[in-house]
Amino acid sequence: LFMLKKAVIVVGPAVEDTEFAYPFYRLQEDNFTVDIASNNAIQITAKHGLPIIPTTDIKKLNAVDYDMLIIPGGLESPDRLRQIPELLQFIQDMHTAGKVIASICHGPWVLISAGIVKDKKMTCYVGCKDDLINAGAKYNDVSVISDGNIITAPHFRDNAIWMKETLNVYYRKNDS
Repeated sequence: LFMLKKAVIVVGPAVEDTEFAYPFYRLQEDNFTVDIASNNAIQITAKHGLPIIPTTDIKKLNAVDYDMLIIPGGLESPDRLRQIPELLQFIQDMHTAGKVIASICHGPWVLISAGIVKDKKMTCYVGCKDDLINAGAKYNDVSVISDGNIITAPHFRDNAIWMKETLNVYYRKNDS
């Protein structure tokens, strides 16, 4: 039985190129439909110049439409994304529904702002470590960590293991 699987990657200006591109293509290899959501943007330019064309607006996101959320890093993108109330509500709704939320590098900043990190085992870029700890997460300096529906990794060099764990969590939750 073929199941429709839908993911969304949220991006802002200067998102880390590979942390966007790697999951974008990796999820399509696994037959996910992948939306790219941004805030009123026609085009986003990633940190190292990759042009990204959003397919939907962040304010239109609804948790019932998605199975997975990807929040890439880069310094500027997560800092801007965490200031969008509609995105924070979407993240809370995805979390409440137990859907897969994967974040890398500075991306966990957005999860902190959404208020979903308390008592969760997580990792992130070392520069965000204190923020995670201060928000009540159980920080661990590892290449990837998953706790329930949340998967985090610290750096783009961890893209492969991060997406492998993200898909493992997805299939454990969705294979009956």
